[in-house]
Amino acid sequence: MVVILTFFFVHWYLSAFSQSFFLHRYMAHGMFKMSLFWERFFYLLTFVSQGSSFLHPKSYAQLHLAHHMHSDTEEDPHSPLFFRDVFSMMWQTKTIYMEYQRGIRKAPDSFVANMPVWGFVDRLGNSILVRLLFVAAYTAVYVVFAPSVWFYLLLLIQIVIGPFHGAFINWCGHKYGYVTHDTGDNSKNTFPLDLLFMGETFQNNHHQYPNRANFATRWFECDMLYPLIWLLDKVSVIQLKPKAV
Repeated sequence: MVVILTFFFVHWYLSAFSQSFFLHRYMAHGMFKMSLFWERFFYLLTFVSQGSSFLHPKSYAQLHLAHHMHSDTEEDPHSPLFFRDVFSMMWQTKTIYMEYQRGIRKAPDSFVANMPVWGFVDRLGNSILVRLLFVAAYTAVYVVFAPSVWFYLLLLIQIVIGPFHGAFINWCGHKYGYVTHDTGDNSKNTFPLDLLFMGETFQNNHHQYPNRANFATRWFECDMLYPLIWLLDKVSVIQLKPKAV
């Protein structure tokens, strides 16, 4: 049991880190800069940590920018206000995400043109064979170490861990929680559940300050990822932009 739970939570937090740090704060909002070496390092970490549910970075970023532009309107790619359940919301999200990936849609933002792309890793991450190999690797761990069949429910989450995080964040972050800022949409903060998502469910704070690297704004809130971002900036792995501080 210890092995399975350790495997699950290491995977959970590595994927949450990659989604928040690389896909969200770096790709979509450009809150900081980094050298090509570190960009490729975190790009590869995103591929490895998301595995079978790898999210194409540029497509993710364009989808997220569209969410900010049309938050909680009918043009929002994933507002829970227009769906009866989280599954129908995420099905539309998947459809629109694929349209960005295929070039059918493009986010109307000049920053998009400068988003980094690593074609080799993108092709690996989008390969059905590679996704199946990740699923096989996860399953092998459960076959060897799972003490009962009920633990395979965790395996199902791991197989779709990237979209699973996105579904929780977007559904709960616009339906449940408290409001600190008048943002003109339905965004909310869901702390302390955010301890599982490294700042991502501070949706209300983030929609008020979309380029601010620290998603916490009140004294009792804690963006778990921000201290690491601060440290990476201090040791020159990244360089925070003035607007992000």
